[in-house]
Amino acid sequence: MLENLRFDAAETSKDDMARGYFADRLAAPVDLYIADGFGAMHRKHASVYDVPLRCVSVAGYLVQAEVAALRQLTADIQRPYVVVLGGAKVADKFDAFGSLISKADRILVGGAMAFPFLAARGLKTGTSLLEAGQVDAAARYLEQAAPGQFELPSDLVVATEIAADAPRRVVAADAIPADQMGLDIGPESTARFAAAIGTAGTVFWNGPMGVFELTPYAAGTRAVAQAMVDGGAFAVVGGGDTGAAIRALGFPVGVFGHVSTGGGASLEFIQGKTLPGLAALETC
Repeated sequence: MLENLRFDAAETSKDDMARGYFADRLAAPVDLYIADGFGAMHRKHASVYDVPLRCVSVAGYLVQAEVAALRQLTADIQRPYVVVLGGAKVADKFDAFGSLISKADRILVGGAMAFPFLAARGLKTGTSLLEAGQVDAAARYLEQAAPGQFELPSDLVVATEIAADAPRRVVAADAIPADQMGLDIGPESTARFAAAIGTAGTVFWNGPMGVFELTPYAAGTRAVAQAMVDGGAFAVVGGGDTGAAIRALGFPVGVFGHVSTGGGASLEFIQGKTLPGLAALETC
């Protein structure tokens, strides 16, 4: 049993020699390396990439299951292919849009992911989570998309603060008050998103539709999950926040086609990017 390897700077170093020296020390007593942390496969870290190159290495059952499920999102896709993106970690997912536009039939955007796109369409977003620089990128993606490919919220649940007891109301997406923030997609958007999911052959979902941890703002996320359960699509849930959401809302993991343990790793895999951890295993 090893302590968290990231306490050593060489674990995450971009210097190949520094990582390699650290990996030599880690691999020295090892006869067999089993890589079973899919959530780290997209990192070129010593223990993920360099160690497997230095000893007999194989993919664990979890990694094998992840790869098998996610390959269904990249080859022989059952269409229509619907992607649902949300959550608050906007920067982590933003780069995925360029690739998904070429693969998905419809992209439903909720949660904090929606605000750069709403702003790109010239709408005011109040005090909603929005980072500088993302609006221009969102505008470019909207220009690249086919007509009707992107679906944004048409209404939102707003409040002045993130609190269960804060006064809240449903407003149109083009009428967010200057002193309030969007905390969930509204009922109209919820029904529209659920209907789109119901027509899908394949669904990939990464990121909740609102602040699901608080009951008043969990309806959108619950409806998306329920639509995936009720529909006949092969449904993949990706990302730690999304997995936590379905569990918190009482959905058994087994009712979905696959619940991925890798947020960033899942997104990079379905974009067709090379994951260093998997690449290292393939050379063994």
